[in-house]
Amino acid sequence: MTEPGGPEVLAVEQRSAPDPGPGELQVELAAAGVNFIDIYQRQGVYPTPTPFVAGNEGAGSVTAVGLGVSGFTVGDIVGWASVPGSASSVVNIPADRAVLVPDKVAPDLAAAAMLQGMTAHYLVTSTYPVQSGDTAVVHAAAGGVGQLLVQLIRSRGARVIATVSSAEKEAKARALGADEVIRYTSFPESEALAAEIRRVNGDRGVTVVYDGVGKSTFDASIDSLAPRGMLVLFGGSSGQVPPFDLQRLNSAGSLFVTRPTLVHYIATRDELLWRGGEVLRWIADGALRVEIGGRYPFEQAAQAYDDLASRRTTGKLLLLP
Repeated sequence: MTEPGGPEVLAVEQRSAPDPGPGELQVELAAAGVNFIDIYQRQGVYPTPTPFVAGNEGAGSVTAVGLGVSGFTVGDIVGWASVPGSASSVVNIPADRAVLVPDKVAPDLAAAAMLQGMTAHYLVTSTYPVQSGDTAVVHAAAGGVGQLLVQLIRSRGARVIATVSSAEKEAKARALGADEVIRYTSFPESEALAAEIRRVNGDRGVTVVYDGVGKSTFDASIDSLAPRGMLVLFGGSSGQVPPFDLQRLNSAGSLFVTRPTLVHYIATRDELLWRGGEVLRWIADGALRVEIGGRYPFEQAAQAYDDLASRRTTGKLLLLP
């Protein structure tokens, strides 16, 4: 990413790959994940000095091990998330950020699962620990995180109301176990969308809303909550939410709003291994399905990010060296 801006600032460059430093693994990349955090960094929403190498997630084969590293050998398949500069055919990553990938999980599937899989994991186990009897709304339920949220919420015994934008995406959400599916394109006004969510929930507010869409769904998310309900705002694919009056949370029923991010939920090695290990094990066992919605060579990175931002795709998008 040569400078802050749109997809046009992306460029493929040839660079020499330095040897791994102490505490690092050198990895031959199988695939890098395409994520909204990359767009936020490119746009300057998350200020990042330019130029910088894109990507924060990937998987591949270890080709060299730096000094002081134990527990990894050449040939191991590893996955990672929250490691800047991941969209490179050869990448050096901190060994303490790497998670061993089980034999039953293909490297590209691991790359598709690390950031979004661990995001879905922390959202339903830690940010708001979903329980049997809860009702959760998942916005953009056919997207990468949305698909995983639907499955994990259902596995914890809760009810899911999914929102999507098309008939194709509705079919995907239902196939993953969503109890109710709402096409929010049929309810362009926030009040109407909130009313429809309440209607399909027996004219009651919901326990929790998982909202990665942001600006265009925020008001409906707030208005669809039951008293003492929680809005988990984990992204802003439609734009960032503007400031709002906190007294609104009081009058709507002592509501909670949180804006979490993955890096704070994998801050320790133990927490990383817990979340990454469980996600990869569920995939290996067939308990969690991950859809790869598109594979793009590095030269088509601009198209990949444009497709993600426009919500033309479902599942997870990957960049391939």
